[in-house]
Amino acid sequence: MLNRRYDTQDGYALVAKMDNVKNISLLMKSINFKETATCFGTENGLKVTVEDGKSIQANAFIQSDMFQEFSLSEDTVTFQINLTVFVECLNIFGPAHNPGTTTALKMCYEGYGHPLKILLEEGGVITDCSLKTQEPNEIMDFGFTNSNILNKIILRSECLKEVFSEIDASSDTIELFLSPDPPYFRITSISLTVESQVEIPKDSEMIESFQCTTVAISRYKYSHIKPSLKALALSTKVSIRTDDRGLLCFQYMIKTDDGYTCFVEYYVSILLYQ
Repeated sequence: MLNRRYDTQDGYALVAKMDNVKNISLLMKSINFKETATCFGTENGLKVTVEDGKSIQANAFIQSDMFQEFSLSEDTVTFQINLTVFVECLNIFGPAHNPGTTTALKMCYEGYGHPLKILLEEGGVITDCSLKTQEPNEIMDFGFTNSNILNKIILRSECLKEVFSEIDASSDTIELFLSPDPPYFRITSISLTVESQVEIPKDSEMIESFQCTTVAISRYKYSHIKPSLKALALSTKVSIRTDDRGLLCFQYMIKTDDGYTCFVEYYVSILLYQ
């Protein structure tokens, strides 16, 4: 029934169908630290971007091959939605009552000024939602390119999860120390009363790749990093990169229940750079 309700033949700019809504709902929850999100549709899939001022930007990438159907009638489609409401719609059926139950999703967007139409089907029951779209705001371009990246580390997520689980909740600042020489990689949490450090050698079994060209010490507000911990909790690997301006990028690799690999990126602007 979902297949017949909406399709590109009816004039829709975007039609996307997924057999298991959990594959997208978890990604949307992981970047839902602000209400508004901008959606970009291309032949490669969907990118959903959330920003907080000029300090944080999160991008969730949903590749086209994660969808059982993904069709565009234009080269690109862009619109803005209320992400909190979108997440509520995706989870309208709540947790599955048995492990074998999944919720199918179909999204259709007719174009500028039109709502995003959402259909969910579980066990023969269909829910039809219509989500208002808005003209998207301009998205920040941090200019984060390979040419200005100074340092890049790829490590198992469980290592970073353990580090952040031990950080004092009252911490104001997180300092990253990266160097081609010992101690190589150090994370320091700083509050008014406590300062704690964790050092991770480059030959640690938790580190898969260590590329560091120069000593770099950069500080960030812990409140800016905290939103990315939702994506960290879902991930299996994380890439940490910093550029010559001290801009920090976390790239989380997330495996879905259906075996797909997807990515969530977080950019965090520098507080203090030495």
